[in-house]
Amino acid sequence: MNDLQYIVRKPLKETANPPLLILLHGYGSNEQDLFSFAEELPKELLIISLQAPFELGYNAYAWYAINFDDVNGKFSDLKQAKESIDKIASFIEELKVKFNTNVHKTFVLGFSQGAILSYSLSFFYPNKISHVIALSGYINNQLVPTDISKGIKTDYYCSHGSVDQVLPVDWARKSKPFLDDLGLQNVYSEYNVGHGVAPQNFYSFKSWIEERL
Repeated sequence: MNDLQYIVRKPLKETANPPLLILLHGYGSNEQDLFSFAEELPKELLIISLQAPFELGYNAYAWYAINFDDVNGKFSDLKQAKESIDKIASFIEELKVKFNTNVHKTFVLGFSQGAILSYSLSFFYPNKISHVIALSGYINNQLVPTDISKGIKTDYYCSHGSVDQVLPVDWARKSKPFLDDLGLQNVYSEYNVGHGVAPQNFYSFKSWIEERL
């Protein structure tokens, strides 16, 4: 296996080829963060929560650096981001083999920076993942291929807080027209919260996952 750290919730309902759910946390968090969702999610899922590779200190990690300077203001380290995308992609293949998962039912759930990478992963590696749940993130146009494959079958659940103070909701609202233009199935919803996941939001994406099992 590659060097990404992870924690596992094995399926609570035995199946020969379990559906796989990968969790990608946000900037400055760790693999424990989204893992709190695991106990409430469908029992047949194999749930793997990854820890991002770049350490920020104090048990905080990032998929890529976010830098600040007087000239460029706030900007993302796109090289690190692409490295993380490639690592996640190869890791998913290793997990599929190791756990003998259902290759047609691979879900990736990302929050914030993890959601940005979830979108990008689906474009750089067409159909490696079947379903994307992108929470409080957006499609970064600098992190998509020049030519996006016309053969993508992935579908998308996208949601955002309407009063998000970290990633403006206007950025997230562009995801639906972007996906629509590509002819990709998607749903988009907003909740009256900041940079987080409202209970209604959780139950909404849980139902979305259940419908695809």
